[in-house]
Amino acid sequence: MSADASKEQRPAQNQSRPVILTIAGSDSGGGAGIQADLKTITALGAFGTSALTALTAQNGAEVRGILEVPPDFVLLQLATVLEGFPVQAAKTGMLASVPIIEALVGVLSRRTGKRNFPLVVDPVCVSQSGHRLLRPEAEDAMRALLLPEADLLTPNLPEAELLAQMSIRSQKEIIPLLDRLHALGAKAVLLKGGHFAEFSGQTSMSDWLSLPGQNPLEFPHPRIETQNTHGTGCTLSAALAAFLGFGFPLEEAVRGAQNFLSAALASAFTPGIGAGPPDFIAGSAFAPR
Repeated sequence: MSADASKEQRPAQNQSRPVILTIAGSDSGGGAGIQADLKTITALGAFGTSALTALTAQNGAEVRGILEVPPDFVLLQLATVLEGFPVQAAKTGMLASVPIIEALVGVLSRRTGKRNFPLVVDPVCVSQSGHRLLRPEAEDAMRALLLPEADLLTPNLPEAELLAQMSIRSQKEIIPLLDRLHALGAKAVLLKGGHFAEFSGQTSMSDWLSLPGQNPLEFPHPRIETQNTHGTGCTLSAALAAFLGFGFPLEEAVRGAQNFLSAALASAFTPGIGAGPPDFIAGSAFAPR
């Protein structure tokens, strides 16, 4: 086949469907991790690509085992995707170990000019069932290497406290916590408020979006009463990456991702034992048009 013929067979890029990259672990139960990310990205009308960091043997009730992907192969996946697709946004989830974090940062660093798209960092540390998904020794690597590359960091309260190395007891202490995460390098932080609602028994809850030197913006939304919350953090961060890939400003991306997740949780179901996932199809009602 001639070079000209090869060029003719290349599909035209469909700019209305941005390419979103997820770098995360696999959930064999299908409700979290890479599986949740790709379902979310697809439901929002974008095209999902992936680099797998770990395999997990899990269902809605437990994680029975983890097999980390060798860092060199994580990098091979990443390089192959970046060379083959015009990625418009990316997210990270479960990264498992220091070598994987170090390898990824070497490729995804804005400071070296190797990345020109926004990166959402979901600092996954522990599964919903309580199983560690990040080695304890990798916490420092996440703070020192990955947070400075985060265009948007999306921790829940325990993750934020772990990364900031401080504890808070009320919403009044949110600002010092967010300031500490910015000091570690995160350009924007979306602090998820689910744990505050659990402590207070509120019927509504809020997330807080923070930019350095500005007062946090509060994003209230209804608290959905359901046990089927497996993969909610993965779903939210993937939705954020998708909206950013479509070109939405940060505040609009947060609202769009919240609407997607709220609709998905409102009709969440239980396909197996333990906690079920959000209903990704229901969330598609909020896909960009």
